[in-house]
Amino acid sequence: MIAGDGDGWVVLPDGTRRWGRHGAAGLLLYTGDAAGSGHVLLQHRAWWSHQGGTWGVPGGALDSGETPEEAALREFGEEVAGELGRVAYSGVHRQEHGVWRYDTVLGRLAERRLFTPGNNESSAIQWVAFDRVERLRLLPAFRRVWPELRAALGLRVELEVEAAAVLDGSAADPAAVAVLRDDLARLAAAGVAAAELPAGVAPVALHRWYPRVRLVVPEAAAGVAAVPGVEVVAAGAAGDTGNGAVPTVRVAAGARARDGALVVPPGWLLGPRGLLRA
Repeated sequence: MIAGDGDGWVVLPDGTRRWGRHGAAGLLLYTGDAAGSGHVLLQHRAWWSHQGGTWGVPGGALDSGETPEEAALREFGEEVAGELGRVAYSGVHRQEHGVWRYDTVLGRLAERRLFTPGNNESSAIQWVAFDRVERLRLLPAFRRVWPELRAALGLRVELEVEAAAVLDGSAADPAAVAVLRDDLARLAAAGVAAAELPAGVAPVALHRWYPRVRLVVPEAAAGVAAVPGVEVVAAGAAGDTGNGAVPTVRVAAGARARDGALVVPPGWLLGPRGLLRA
């Protein structure tokens, strides 16, 4: 990565300009959930900036080799002052324009923390209630996609993995289960491209999802500890976790669709084209 090599304008086919030679990204923080009285953190752009005086998401140009998440977090740190703390990423929304794209990274905070402008690119940083966003003078590109972003806020894909189906005869071996757990933790941290999810799972159109992962293990491996990104539960205590409202993918043996979850075979994870392939 070369710091700052993404700075520069790109001209779209319609003649309009966008900032970021390699594209751009921003971090949309939110609290609450889609069904409640949640808030999003918005930036009031300084009057001198491109489309100044409008409200949008803190963000900016990607540098070469940077992921959207890395760029969004870096730009947030440059433009917003305050202690970010732990962010639970839920997804990435992509606006694709062929020669240029903008990725909005969705991140949930447990509470509304105090944030202020971090540099002169912002005239204000403010938490705004979901139902008041459209009353503001929004950046035109943000206004166009806000309904899609609003629909995605608070949604997470649930991934439940039955160790007995994935590991066969090794499911009772704590060491083998720990390896699977760590592989799933890396998957949870990296996210899953929407194109790799089973058809019909994602309720809204995001480019990438960050799943909550539950690893269901036999009683013999119940002592395997949870790690960030992966909850470990004993088979006898797991019960039916899908409820029809939360998009859930269950990796299990056999087509045992129940409680609103979509059941997929172990090959979805471990096959030649599986998500955990080497």
